[in-house]
Amino acid sequence: MTTVNGNITARKKTLADRLGGSLEVRMLLLTTMVVVVLSLSSPYFLTYNNILNVLDQSVVVGILAVGLTLVILTAGIDLSVGSTVGLTGVVMGISFPIVGFAPGLLIGLMTGAFVGFLNGYIIERGRVAAFIVTLGMLSIGRSLTYLLSGARSIIDLPPQLADLAMGMVGGVPVNVIFLIALYGITYWVLTRTKIGRTLYAVGSNPEAARVAGLSVERYRVMVYVISGALCACAAAFLSGRIRSVDPTSGTGLELDAIAAVVIGGTSLFGGRGSIIGTFFGVFIMVCIRNGLNLLGIDPYWQGTAIGTIIIAAVLLERSLSSNR
Repeated sequence: MTTVNGNITARKKTLADRLGGSLEVRMLLLTTMVVVVLSLSSPYFLTYNNILNVLDQSVVVGILAVGLTLVILTAGIDLSVGSTVGLTGVVMGISFPIVGFAPGLLIGLMTGAFVGFLNGYIIERGRVAAFIVTLGMLSIGRSLTYLLSGARSIIDLPPQLADLAMGMVGGVPVNVIFLIALYGITYWVLTRTKIGRTLYAVGSNPEAARVAGLSVERYRVMVYVISGALCACAAAFLSGRIRSVDPTSGTGLELDAIAAVVIGGTSLFGGRGSIIGTFFGVFIMVCIRNGLNLLGIDPYWQGTAIGTIIIAAVLLERSLSSNR
């Protein structure tokens, strides 16, 4: 009888350990805690209009966070996503009156992908730290944004762009549908395909991946290309939402996107993370910002809150890693 009870206890502990060790479960519990606390703090948080507002605010950061998750999984970093959003937005704004809506979107996507390619190529071929390359690209992208726009907002945008960003399908915003589909596809790629397994392998041990015959450089460049193209997608939704292209668009978005990825449990050292964790990380980030606004917290203090969350998330991730 003692042995049977011992086995049952061991099974319970094993199940508890699995649940506690599951990144997705931990993120779900943390998200629930944040929502509960904010709901008790403000009666306006769980209203229908505010929920739609939170979902809408999640789109741009959420799109950027997908690209950054792929980059960080390979032990890279991309600090240029914010300026790439601004640059691709201006490029699309200039292109729309000349070539039309769909070709203008395509030109923006190609511009973002090219910026990402430059980042990845220089990092891999030049053997330069990703932090340095993407920091330099941040400055270049922001400079080009002001030069191309003449430091003025572009307001002559096609109505299809606003429909893309503000339209509804069955009561659900189009941009939210796009975001959920993007995360669903990324989850499938990371968990069910060779590409996903390779990205984890490259981030965990690039030398072992090379010995196994994997093209480490090609995959590392690829994730930067994807990140750049997703910046253009984010720029399209952002421009459609505010119905203009501002040369300052995207400023500071790299902080929010990286914070969402880190909060979501993706290791900055590569090889470990989950796109579902990133999804919850984005939601937590946006909920916190939204809650701080509802509570009337000074916007200047919000940066302090986000920075503290980033540091705490990294310390927690290192603590959990050392205990495994």
